Amino acid sequence: MPKVQPIPEAGPARGSRGHRVATSLAEINVVPLVDVMLVLLIIFMVTAPMIQRGIDVNLPVSTRSGQIANERVFVSVPATYRQSRIVYLDSEPIHVEVLQERMRQRMENRTDKEVYLRGDAGLQYQDLVAVFDLLKAAGVQKIGLVNKLPGER
Repeated sequence: MPKVQPIPEAGPARGSRGHRVATSLAEINVVPLVDVMLVLLIIFMVTAPMIQRGIDVNLPVSTRSGQIANERVFVSVPATYRQSRIVYLDSEPIHVEVLQERMRQRMENRTDKEVYLRGDAGLQYQDLVAVFDLLKAAGVQKIGLVNKLPGER
């Protein structure tokens, strides 16, 4: 709304108009912008964990296991291992014959030569032991078997 400011009377030569209209500076209202940004932030915070997806491995259940703290090397053996002979080094599919050399390259510069082995619950024990032996032959000193707690998905 324009502000009305009276002009002091200077005499009849000024004219018959007694009021002058001055416009105020327009200001940008940022409250709606902040509201929209907060709603978008909440949407992204809710949907981001749903987007992350890994390899589906049905892990066996254990009542006593601890959480893994640091970034580790994971080898996943899926249920289709017997037919395809494919294992996953982190999320990269690798044929089992190449696994030993890849692990040797990975462990070359590491001080902690640890690998975490995730095997599907439907695997035969012999298949898991064969991958275990390949990892030991590649220079891995410690191999941890990953399992899930009874309430986890």
